[in-house]
Amino acid sequence: MEDSEEYLREAIALAYANAEKGGRPFGAVIVRDGRIIAKAVNEISATGDPTSHAELNAIRLASKSLGADLSGCAVFASGHPCPMCMAAMRLTGINAVTYAYSNEDGAPHGLSTAAIYDDLAKPFSQQSMEIRHLPVRLTGRPDLYAGWRQRQG
Repeated sequence: MEDSEEYLREAIALAYANAEKGGRPFGAVIVRDGRIIAKAVNEISATGDPTSHAELNAIRLASKSLGADLSGCAVFASGHPCPMCMAAMRLTGINAVTYAYSNEDGAPHGLSTAAIYDDLAKPFSQQSMEIRHLPVRLTGRPDLYAGWRQRQG
């Protein structure tokens, strides 16, 4: 628990420093085997990229040194990771996430993603974004997924 608190303090310090520079108050640290692999902040304000969340930026940095499989890694985030970041963590094999500030803490300041979580829990037909499956295929081409799988050997 003591190490977890130290990693969270590092993420929070990153978030404070980022906010003091005009960025959003989010920081993230990725740890594997007791060693910090990557640290990052939210860079939406600096880059104009709405996906430039602290967790995703840390994942990108960690992947440069560890590759695409981040199994055995844990993320320590200053705030409750959004659904996009949570999905990215799962897709990369990250085993654990710990965060310091909850969606409830962020809500009065416009920093909660609880409504997105709620919307995603609904069936596709009830979500706020239109989601459709339209099974289009290219004539004369092998199945996209089967062809990819064959090339993988």
